[in-house]
Amino acid sequence: MKRYKFSSFFVDYSMQNINQKLKILLIEPFYSGSHKSWADSYTNNSEHSINIISLKGIYWKWRMHGGAITLAKRFNEFTHENGSPDLILTTDMLNLPVFSAFANMGEISIVTFFHENQLTYPWSTQDRDKAKQRDHHYGFINYTTALKSDLIMFNSKFHKDSFINALRKFLKQFPDHNELANVNVIEKKSVVSHLGLSLKKFDEYKTELINEVPIILWNHRWEYDKNPTSFFQTLKQIKDDGIQFHLVILGEEFDTEMDVFTEAREYFSDDILHMGYCDSFAEYANWLWKADILPVTSYQEFFGASVMEAVYCNTIPILPNRLTYPELFQDKLNPNIFYETDEDLVIKLKSMIQNYNESTTEKLSELATEFDWEIIAKKYDSLILKAYQQKIN
Repeated sequence: MKRYKFSSFFVDYSMQNINQKLKILLIEPFYSGSHKSWADSYTNNSEHSINIISLKGIYWKWRMHGGAITLAKRFNEFTHENGSPDLILTTDMLNLPVFSAFANMGEISIVTFFHENQLTYPWSTQDRDKAKQRDHHYGFINYTTALKSDLIMFNSKFHKDSFINALRKFLKQFPDHNELANVNVIEKKSVVSHLGLSLKKFDEYKTELINEVPIILWNHRWEYDKNPTSFFQTLKQIKDDGIQFHLVILGEEFDTEMDVFTEAREYFSDDILHMGYCDSFAEYANWLWKADILPVTSYQEFFGASVMEAVYCNTIPILPNRLTYPELFQDKLNPNIFYETDEDLVIKLKSMIQNYNESTTEKLSELATEFDWEIIAKKYDSLILKAYQQKIN
């Protein structure tokens, strides 16, 4: 029987069924995109009974500032009608101390899942709060929320470690009473709980088609932190060297299209098979199965759901040897898919384009299956039950 120790939490991951079902109220201030998918998928796969209270996923800064008051009101209305839950599960977008001040919650256990954090998330240089030095407040909300939680679940070890290290530096900048001991308090109740993904739903779209010209894939958000500039610069260099490829650009676009995508649309017009958000999951899944190579250039990644989905669909990744990728894709066992510099990326991508039919993705695809919700939900259930039991004992 294998047991993993996470601080004071011992979790038996061989447990197939939980021996106690909890009533959980999942509170999500930003119910959209990956946050919504996570909340819905865990609700559907958990053996616990979960209800969701949420706000629409817009105005993320206002959700972190003011969402807690509205959600506390809805919590009180819900519990008045349905009784109190055994446990509250929420995310990093909630200002938990403010919520706790207005919610009639008593001594209910609180577990917080960190999708991201605002201490280490790279802010856009165009953000007006960054320019006016107002960005620290959101990191402080993450800090006090973590401090108030009974258990903090991070979606990767990289995320947990980077947050803890950044928090220590963050608190040291204040003139006095910076309560540095709280960093150790938070670290002791923090665990790594990888993101769950609905991978098996891709299976019905699987194809064995072999492309005559390899398809290079982008399936991330169209935002600066995914570093599209380096991605397209790499492809431009390869195209200018006369190496042929096709290009599929997927992912969600926000507000006005970034110039780098507009320029790429024109420069790679003869190579692009599809560019834009997919109207259906079927279309998205079909492109992932058809794609051959996924060069990743991100500045920031706390997990990498889109990368893991592509790998599950037999797309070969080329990953930077940093962020969460070495942890998830086992850099010691798969060194050939990692690069160190932009020049190294160009070399590896050229080689892979020229030899893509000889590459095997079987082991990587099997690795990705470990993150399917059927497996991950059981781990969440065990962790959350343990947190509840420790709170009441």
